[in-house]
Amino acid sequence: MQQNHSQSPKDILKQTLYQFASVDESAFNLSRDYWQERTYAKGEYYNEYRNVCKYLGFILDDVFRTYFIDDKTGEEKNVFFFTKYQVVVSFQSFIHQAPCNYYTQSMTDSHILYIHFDRLQELYRSSHQWERFGRIIAEMAFGITMQRTESFLFQTPEQRYLDLIAQHPDIFNSVPLYHISSYLGIQGPSLSRIRKRLVLR
Repeated sequence: MQQNHSQSPKDILKQTLYQFASVDESAFNLSRDYWQERTYAKGEYYNEYRNVCKYLGFILDDVFRTYFIDDKTGEEKNVFFFTKYQVVVSFQSFIHQAPCNYYTQSMTDSHILYIHFDRLQELYRSSHQWERFGRIIAEMAFGITMQRTESFLFQTPEQRYLDLIAQHPDIFNSVPLYHISSYLGIQGPSLSRIRKRLVLR
C-alpha cells in the first residue's frame, strides 16, 4: 500500500481503515481522539503470556512476532508475524478479554497507534461502520488462525515460505533467519535450501 510520507500517522490509519473496512472519514473522526501513539524498543513486549490483551494496535513501522514457549524443550515457537500497516493484537485474548496463551514482542524499534478495547466497544455501539469493522477483525482472526493451522496440514515448507513473503514482503530486512525458520517449522539449513532453489528458478 502506497502512503504519502507527509501524512500524519492518524491520516495513514484513516486511509488504511477505509480500504480495509470502508470506515469513512466521519466514522473515523469518532475514533480520532481514542488512538494513541507509542514506540516500542527492540525486544519489548506488546502483550505477555497470561495477560489480557486490552489494546488493538496499528503498526506504522517495523515488525512484531507472536510466540509461545514449548513446555518440554523450552524452545520459542513463532506463530504469527505482524508488519507495517497491519494490526497487531492477540486476537483471541482481545476479542474475549481472556488471558493470552502467547507472547507478542517487538522485533525492532517499532512505532504504533493503539486503541483500548473499551473504546472500540463504544464505537461498535455508536456506528454501523465500526460494528462492521469489529466483525471483519473477528473474521480475519479466524481466517488467519485457520490458514496457519492448515498450512502445516496441507502445505510444503516452500509453500509456507511463499505465503510468508506474500503477506510480509520486507520481513527478511528485519527478522533473523532463525525466527523465520521457527515460524515455518523447519531448520535453518532447510530454509537456506528453499531460498537458493527459488532464486535459481
